[in-house]
Amino acid sequence: MDNSARLYPDLSRLGRETEMFMATVETLSDAEMTAPSLCAGWTRADVIAHITSNGHAIAKLIDWATSGEPQQLYASSEARAQEIAELAALPRVELLGRLRESAQFFAEQAKRLEGELAVEEVDLHGKKIPATSIVALRIAEVVVHHHDLDTAWTIAEADPDSVLNAVEAAVRTMRAKGAPGMTLTTEEGEEWVVGDGALRVSSDREGMLEWLARGAAGNVDADGPLPVLPAW
Repeated sequence: MDNSARLYPDLSRLGRETEMFMATVETLSDAEMTAPSLCAGWTRADVIAHITSNGHAIAKLIDWATSGEPQQLYASSEARAQEIAELAALPRVELLGRLRESAQFFAEQAKRLEGELAVEEVDLHGKKIPATSIVALRIAEVVVHHHDLDTAWTIAEADPDSVLNAVEAAVRTMRAKGAPGMTLTTEEGEEWVVGDGALRVSSDREGMLEWLARGAAGNVDADGPLPVLPAW
């Protein structure tokens, strides 16, 4: 399974989204870091800590894809929560340094995905991820959590294909968590079916992502009442 044709464009977009994320984070003061984010119960520092931890965790999926040996991203959900809490408690400058190191580590590890892969799919919390989409998964994490920082940055500033990566990741979550049946269509021409596809929901990619990821329904249209969605 040759992944080289899509690897470098994906890595280029990941670099762009990561640098925008870093640029936003670097503008935040100590007080702004402790303000609430759009992730329930998390401050902005928690979100930044999650992206920092996530870079090393998702790199384990690269190990899986290239070796064929299943990997566990964290020892437990408690271990994940503890790691994020410890990172979030670091001084601002140290956390930002760890964030950049994590991003560089993932980008370097991702180069191992070029060429033949050992497996076609890996598993993330019960969600089947194409091995060729691991970089796209990281892009989705960066884009959604950049939005979660709740700053002047908007999803519209992300690359259109990066927003598509994020919508696809959110749809996988909806399917894995048994969301109500929906047919999701975008103005850009994509369509996804969740469950029996009964409810038709439409928007542009940005509006669809805001709804699927964080329940903001202001930019979506539906032919019936919108359901409460599982957490992304």
